Amino acid sequence: MFSYRHAFHAGNHADVLKHTVLIATLQYLLEKDTALTVLDTHAGVGLYRLDGDYARTSGEAGDGILRMTMRAPGTAGAKVADAFAPALQRYVDMVRSFNTGSSIKVYPGSPFIIQRLLRPQDKLKLFELHPVDLNALAGNIAQLKAGRQVAVLADDGFEGPKKFLPPPARRALLLCDPSYELKSDYARVLEMVQDGLKRFATGTYAVWYPIIARPEAHDLPRRLKTMAQKAGKSWLHATLTVKSSKIMESVDGQTKRPGLPASGMFLINPPHTLKAQLKDAMVQMVELLGQDKHATHTLESGS
Repeated sequence: MFSYRHAFHAGNHADVLKHTVLIATLQYLLEKDTALTVLDTHAGVGLYRLDGDYARTSGEAGDGILRMTMRAPGTAGAKVADAFAPALQRYVDMVRSFNTGSSIKVYPGSPFIIQRLLRPQDKLKLFELHPVDLNALAGNIAQLKAGRQVAVLADDGFEGPKKFLPPPARRALLLCDPSYELKSDYARVLEMVQDGLKRFATGTYAVWYPIIARPEAHDLPRRLKTMAQKAGKSWLHATLTVKSSKIMESVDGQTKRPGLPASGMFLINPPHTLKAQLKDAMVQMVELLGQDKHATHTLESGS
């Protein structure tokens, strides 16, 4: 249950998608003065060293945020002619704000990105069960001296948010991004979102998921779409594919697995401006992060 460690994956292409969407969504929701409650169901440790053992072992950031910045406008390896799309620029600026100089050695997870954007009246609830990650998260958050604005909770991210819906000011964003190590996670995501809509129908629900060769992974966005439609809610679905999902064989006959080839974000009650903001950003993600001819994206919405 506790084998997954996001430190191996911090700053990868899935984080680029997830955090670009998260920042765009959160900035829109914060345009209203009324307090916002943000629930992060699987918080991790909050802050990651890209030059640490975990990140160096996987090298995934090299195909994510590091690849993007090396190919940024104005660099020798530029793949985008003029400038980042605004949504992508805000994401890159956010990551750079946690670093000094030109190199990126620290990657902010969702808790630190969210907290950086919050106003004094807003609240952030962080859920984490992994004992090591929980202690690290609590220590990292304590350095922010955010007081009662940020709560670190040793609670099941699928169950814990229930007690906070609806929030006092009746405005909320729930970010759900479990590891999906267990097949049951897919069903639990669906149950949690369904329950959330019953408790607080006007909240914004953002679900990240991996696109892998597993029936549950392909069923998840379809079932979320059906759920939104039955509830009469608007929805948005964005996916980013950076490479083929085929298992290859190396020259020495060894099986070479591709790693995570793609991921998606599905939102219920998204900002009405989000699709337009992501349109150019998704195209640039493919240009900057694509590893082969299979790189592509999708962007759909409905109401």
